[in-house]
Amino acid sequence: MSAILAAIHDIGYRAYPYDAQSLEAAQRRQARGLLARLAIAGLGMMQVMMYALPEYLTGDGRIASDLDSLMRWAALILTLPVVLYSASPFISGAWRDVRTHRVGMDVPVALAIAIAFAASVLATITHDGAVYFDSIAMFVFLLLGARYLELRARQKAASHLESLSRALPATANYLAQFPESMHAETVPAGTLVEGQYILVRPGETFPVDGLIEQGETEVDESFVTGESMPVSRFKGELVVGGSTNRGNPVVVCVQHVGEHTVLSAIVKLMERATHSRPRLQEFTDAVAARFVAVVLILATGVAAWWLLNDPSRALPIVVSVLIVTCPCALALATPMAMAVATSYAGRHGLLVTRSHALETLARASHFVIDKTGTLTEGKVTVNEIGALGTNRDRALSLAAALEYGSEHPIAEAIREVAPASRPAQRIRNLPGRGIEGIVDGRHYRIGTAEFAAELVGAEETPAHAFQTWLATEGQLLAGFRFDDRLRPDAPAFVQALRAQNREIELLSGDHAVSVGKAAASLGITVWHAAMTPQDKLDYVKELQAQGAIVAMIGDGVNDAPVLAQAQVSIAMMSGAALAQGAADMIFLSGRLSDVARMFKYARRTRRIVRQNLAWAASYNIVAIPLAMTGYVTPWMAAIGMSASSLLVVLNALRLARRPRDHKLVIAPG
Repeated sequence: MSAILAAIHDIGYRAYPYDAQSLEAAQRRQARGLLARLAIAGLGMMQVMMYALPEYLTGDGRIASDLDSLMRWAALILTLPVVLYSASPFISGAWRDVRTHRVGMDVPVALAIAIAFAASVLATITHDGAVYFDSIAMFVFLLLGARYLELRARQKAASHLESLSRALPATANYLAQFPESMHAETVPAGTLVEGQYILVRPGETFPVDGLIEQGETEVDESFVTGESMPVSRFKGELVVGGSTNRGNPVVVCVQHVGEHTVLSAIVKLMERATHSRPRLQEFTDAVAARFVAVVLILATGVAAWWLLNDPSRALPIVVSVLIVTCPCALALATPMAMAVATSYAGRHGLLVTRSHALETLARASHFVIDKTGTLTEGKVTVNEIGALGTNRDRALSLAAALEYGSEHPIAEAIREVAPASRPAQRIRNLPGRGIEGIVDGRHYRIGTAEFAAELVGAEETPAHAFQTWLATEGQLLAGFRFDDRLRPDAPAFVQALRAQNREIELLSGDHAVSVGKAAASLGITVWHAAMTPQDKLDYVKELQAQGAIVAMIGDGVNDAPVLAQAQVSIAMMSGAALAQGAADMIFLSGRLSDVARMFKYARRTRRIVRQNLAWAASYNIVAIPLAMTGYVTPWMAAIGMSASSLLVVLNALRLARRPRDHKLVIAPG
């Protein structure tokens, strides 16, 4: 650790132990410090401009020498706090860059301030030459103003993550004697363990993830899912820590506490996205770094040319070139837009876990979608049982024993209707095929027709149209057919993507009858059933080999490999943890409409980024030649550079506004 801290110190930074409250206090200090520097620079600029204005109005040589000298010295004294205090972040940043042998944005800024100030001081002492105190004060003020707005925008964009970090209450109402007594005592929430009971009154925030043991209520989950309307929760249903009880008092059985809650998992995923950078940002950062080096070389060449041809104009032109070419707008173009967009997505039910996700989603050409739990509600029910080699209850009991620990929707459907049974021994899960294990000394399998047929020893799969089969050695025991309703917004979701000319394909491990029925209901023409995880992976690789940019949406364990393979992947919050870990985005609300809306928003984000980059490039293409040829004075350069940065920040902040079109259907273009 000491070596790491030393390395951080060597590049000009200090490291502190992470603490949410300390971080918030540090950010407040940073904002107050920047605001104080901005105020000093503003006051200095106004006062210095008062002394510079007479010379602008009367022209050179029209003011008495002693009065002109007095005004220059007054301007020097008023500019000193601006340079030594207000401009200190740029000077210290430039010094840090020089020490670490890199060229950052602060280098040309500090160089311009130092050259202009030194030349102005010399001109004041010798009373020979022009002074640029007004340009220096204006430059520092405008640049600080742009940085202050950038800081506030970044902090606002990060506020959702910070508020999530503080969402879990520190205490809980512990019911030590439940159900014999409802007496509650206040204890630290972190001391609770799984299986204990707590009381959550109306208006209180759930401190843990847990199952409602007694009572029913309405829960506000907008903090997590973005859903503004409270949802009903009944006995046996899960409530998520950080949500608010809006109905009746309920008793909750603790399931997960602290870092193991859903909310903490969300925060960790958001932090992962925050600490990574999209490819476009990496590119623009690299361009900005090289651009600064080119600017310094260019300024040196310009200085040499003007010193040979017109030495009196060399200094103001070099200062103008250094100021006008500061690549702040270029460096801010992508990160500002991405920070605002990621925050907006989190507030509206879609968690971005990797920084490239929005950028890639906007370019997606193919949406490959899993069926169960994605296009459907994931609440599978047993519709029919075909008992062949045993009776119905025995088939259900054996199936439940094999599916004992599985999180698959089919497993949950079987366990709901099966009689109580012990788990099978030596259970082995083969994603995309089924589960096998030992019950009462015999080998059983439940899964696809092919998987069951292998154990039976049959060369052909069963002819019956059941989705799942139960078998033992030498004998098929039963077939199961399940129903799973489509999500209400699934048709509109498919229609929205199709209106945007995107290809939609359905891949599923389910039986062809079920998959075909769902595809027909949604108007999806390309669908494939009975696919193993390897089949899905190979299919997506083939699409990518043909040039497709694939967005994969899934929720099961068997979707994890293909989610990792796709250029951008989206998992359901209700899905398996492995699928979520492989995904670039997780939609918390469970609404497909949010995915369609976010696709539109991703395209809008890309459009804003392109506008920012286009403006930054256009500004430099126009401003640099004008500055080199002397048509831009230092004060004009200060206004132009600051206005350019401010425009980029304000344009990025447009992404924080809700689009005017709230409809799900997305218009082409």
